[in-house]
Amino acid sequence: MKIKFHHIAIFILLLSAAGCKLDNVKPPSIKLTGQLMYKGSPIGVEYNQVPFQLYQTGYKGNTPITGTFDQDGTYSVLTFSGNYKFTIPGGQGPFQWKELPSGGRDTINIALTGDQTVNIEVTPYYMIRNAQLAAAGGKITANFSIEKVITDATAKNIQTVSLFVNKTQFVSPGDHAAEADLDGGAIADPSNVSLNVAIPTFPVTQNYVYARVGIRIAGVEDMIFSPVVKVSY
Repeated sequence: MKIKFHHIAIFILLLSAAGCKLDNVKPPSIKLTGQLMYKGSPIGVEYNQVPFQLYQTGYKGNTPITGTFDQDGTYSVLTFSGNYKFTIPGGQGPFQWKELPSGGRDTINIALTGDQTVNIEVTPYYMIRNAQLAAAGGKITANFSIEKVITDATAKNIQTVSLFVNKTQFVSPGDHAAEADLDGGAIADPSNVSLNVAIPTFPVTQNYVYARVGIRIAGVEDMIFSPVVKVSY
């Protein structure tokens, strides 16, 4: 009986030691933040739809940290100090990401020793410029211009341009109360595009909405957007 008790006591001590070690493991505390950018202009996307991956180099069993960009193109990750590689998976986002000669995805090297901001430079197919959104006559109107950024053999056409309006700050094809669309082939002058939609009614009356413009690109899953604007009326 003493021998058995002795073994049990040792087992309990080992469990306690293991528990203490687990309790002493510090959680990730270094914050990596940034934003999708093109030559100083932010890239707007749909919330929680465009993913990114962060790999820690020199670490066995390296499973990437996977996250998604917010609708204004920002991202935030809590992690540990170390050397990392940042990339965006293939076929994601309304933009082009650098490809390696081998055909693989390019990466951005990031050395983290403390909180750091790293903006992610990409090349969008199109940019929405000078978007002006206002309310008048019971409608929300958007006036803007479209810049075609990629013009080489990899260029793509515009499928539709859309104005989305919602009661909250989350504005997207999957989260809106009103929408106006214009077929890409119907855009007469990309430097002067206008869309309008009737102001929607809500169960709880409010004197403002949130709105933004998006471009759906032919053959591309994700749309690119102008910033979300609060429009009062």
